[in-house]
Amino acid sequence: MPPKPNASKDFSQQRIFLTGGNGFLGQAVQAALARRGVADVTAPTSSEVDFLDRHQAETAIADNAPDIVIHLAARVGGIGANLAAPAQLYLDNLLLGTNVIEACRLADVPKTVVVGTICSYPKHTAVPFSENALWTGYPEHSNAPYGIAKLAQLVHLQANHAQYGQRSAYLMPTNLYGPGDKFHPDVSHVIPALIRKCVRGKESNAPSITVWGSGTASREFLYVDDAAEGIVMAAERWDGSLPVNLGANREMLIKEVVELIVNLTNYKGQIRWDTTRPDGQPRRAVDATRARDLFGFVAQTDFNDGLGATLDWYLANRQRAEMRGHWDR
Repeated sequence: MPPKPNASKDFSQQRIFLTGGNGFLGQAVQAALARRGVADVTAPTSSEVDFLDRHQAETAIADNAPDIVIHLAARVGGIGANLAAPAQLYLDNLLLGTNVIEACRLADVPKTVVVGTICSYPKHTAVPFSENALWTGYPEHSNAPYGIAKLAQLVHLQANHAQYGQRSAYLMPTNLYGPGDKFHPDVSHVIPALIRKCVRGKESNAPSITVWGSGTASREFLYVDDAAEGIVMAAERWDGSLPVNLGANREMLIKEVVELIVNLTNYKGQIRWDTTRPDGQPRRAVDATRARDLFGFVAQTDFNDGLGATLDWYLANRQRAEMRGHWDR
């Protein structure tokens, strides 16, 4: 049975290996590790190590001999990307997780932390989502290939724990937002997409902007730095076979989010709802009690403050923000 992360070491002395460590969430996780004084962090880019290649994954992890691997790398996008390339989203995310989990097992990595997604929950789920509801139905169709690929990683970890004693943590953050997010329309999620539309609408004096769906769907948003804190807290304090939600305990209608962003950007035009476009899952918010009870995670960032920081970062980093990167989460 693989050992726990070296108990003789303070957490700041653990060797950490991140996949997807240079992406939106990965950079926030690196910052959270740095705040704890963790200096030995390896975070290869996808061009340095292709985790879709099993041999490269196994070699990179074995050669680094980490105490903890945190798997963040994912191919992600909004509803449009999910509808345009469902097969690619399914296969790439399945292979990424499979290769990393098996590489950790073969290298006897003491602990493997995998970040899943709440897209794995069934389309019709009692709100707030309890982890016990994961297997009660099929995910919303536009998210299903991605959600099922990520959920397979939970099954993989549980099977490996049962057969080999592999220690792990599996975390499911709700919708993330914050500085460093992707703002290109092909890959952006709802908050960066809305910020970009409103800023561009204001700059061009556009009489209206069009938003997908009806606005009646709900979402819960977790600031990226809070998510990173939750991931690092789990890496430091907990391992087990249970899936764990990370959330902020605030469900909001998309219409409410649009109103806040319109006011924040000072856009004066009209909002036109394109109801021919999908809303996605009707409601989405999680019960984060398990994360609080198991390792003390409680989100700290006020949503309005987080929106303001996200807008400020976008305005200061327009060219970088609108690049069509898609690999690292």
